[in-house]
Amino acid sequence: MLPLVAAAVLLPVLVGCTQESYTEPAAPGPFTHPSADALKQVAIFKADQPIVGTYLFYWYDVYSGAHLIDGDGTDACTTHPPSWEDFSYHSTRWWREQLGDIAAAGIDFAAPVYWGYPNGYDEWSFEGLPNLVRACDYMTRVGEACPKIGLFYDTSTLQYNRFGKHVDLSTDEGKSWFYCTVRDYFSFIPPRHWAAIEGRPIILLYASAFAAKQDPALFPYVRQRFQEDFGVDPYVIKQTSWEGEADNTCNWGGALGLQMAGCAALGPGYDHSAVPGRTPLVREREDGAFYSRSWETVLRYRPERRPKLVMVETWNEFHEGTDVAESKEYGRKYIDLTRKYADLFHANEKLAGISGPYSEAKSLTADFSKGSADGGVKVPSSGDGITKEVEVEGRRCVQSAPSEHAARYVYFDLDESFAFDLEPQPVTIEIEYYDGDCTGFALEYDSQDAQGSVREGAFKHAGATAMAGAKTWKKTTFRIEDARFANRTNGSDFRLAVQGAGELSIATVKVTKGG
Repeated sequence: MLPLVAAAVLLPVLVGCTQESYTEPAAPGPFTHPSADALKQVAIFKADQPIVGTYLFYWYDVYSGAHLIDGDGTDACTTHPPSWEDFSYHSTRWWREQLGDIAAAGIDFAAPVYWGYPNGYDEWSFEGLPNLVRACDYMTRVGEACPKIGLFYDTSTLQYNRFGKHVDLSTDEGKSWFYCTVRDYFSFIPPRHWAAIEGRPIILLYASAFAAKQDPALFPYVRQRFQEDFGVDPYVIKQTSWEGEADNTCNWGGALGLQMAGCAALGPGYDHSAVPGRTPLVREREDGAFYSRSWETVLRYRPERRPKLVMVETWNEFHEGTDVAESKEYGRKYIDLTRKYADLFHANEKLAGISGPYSEAKSLTADFSKGSADGGVKVPSSGDGITKEVEVEGRRCVQSAPSEHAARYVYFDLDESFAFDLEPQPVTIEIEYYDGDCTGFALEYDSQDAQGSVREGAFKHAGATAMAGAKTWKKTTFRIEDARFANRTNGSDFRLAVQGAGELSIATVKVTKGG
């Protein structure tokens, strides 16, 4: 997941912020309370059909220089469109070009990234949407393919807005603020252009961290009010950090690496070097190979078990270099790649598994006491799973380490030529550990059991081992019957949850298929 300082959007520039009182405004657009005939025009995606979407940024304006030139006069973009001519949310022609290319890439719907908020901007967030609708209407009228339109609610405006408010979603005012932001957006989008699953317009949510406080009652509130204003229940896709029941989940960060939740998120790479004040962060594109690997991983999942929705991150975020749109740097390469893989995804094709050094192996053994050799078992170090190589009682090993997160884990990622999206089968995992510092550890794994844990069994509990404080090396074995090992345990296949204040040291890991 991208850190919030390197997030989906640049935070709003606040000018003359005041602590004005919030009053719920009327909807600014003309399309609330649609008629029954208008709702009949909704083009429906079925819940079980493969769908591809993308995040569309429309804040660019060549005429004012907005989001093209930074305040100090420097280039605001890491990557660039082939031309800035008429490149503006004011231009129906620009919208038509973007939507036409999105359709050419095989993408079913676009989710414009929306910054509007109640009584808020009368700038690009609102001003661009009528031009979007004009472009959609024109393309439909002349028979051009046009993607449908959902919403990506950029929740950073819950904290950064011209009122200087930090919105508390546990209050009536906070719930109203959140809902009115959604309502205002859809008041500009007629039902005939909705991206809708089973008739329910798609809403994707950005990070929950921008809210001062959450409340699981938020989503029922939003549904009830949306029903009152639009006559249908919205299809809400939340990031997993949000409290409350939504219809699906989709985590941000696919541009750095494939994110698998209820939806898949993937992107071509990342480079925000043009954004002032950020710590350098680059995920190389590898001439398209990085993007292709993410798509091909999704396509190696069995169609009946892979997400039905893939979000491409992003269409045109030129500040962070996550664009797949036509660009000066890459031409139409990523449009063509997206079309190639979207067609396979839509057709429910399954790619063959990876052939590799462990294709015929029944077991893998990683001996970390020999150094960094993994034996087909990698130990990634990031997020809540920071590790380091140390020596304990004369043996080299990997050891958990503190991170910014309260919980500590050691993650294990099996080579995909050995195991990926397995059919149910027994697996044993033997761990050699140092019985010393922490009080114990539990094993959690990517399972077949959709009810086994959050994220459809991606963190199923397999048991725990308690430490006796013997200050010696010991072994323990876990046997599991329903391993899936599809990289859904935060990109890995299983993890050890460290218990107690001390650290966990691991010398060897052996994984055996078939018991």
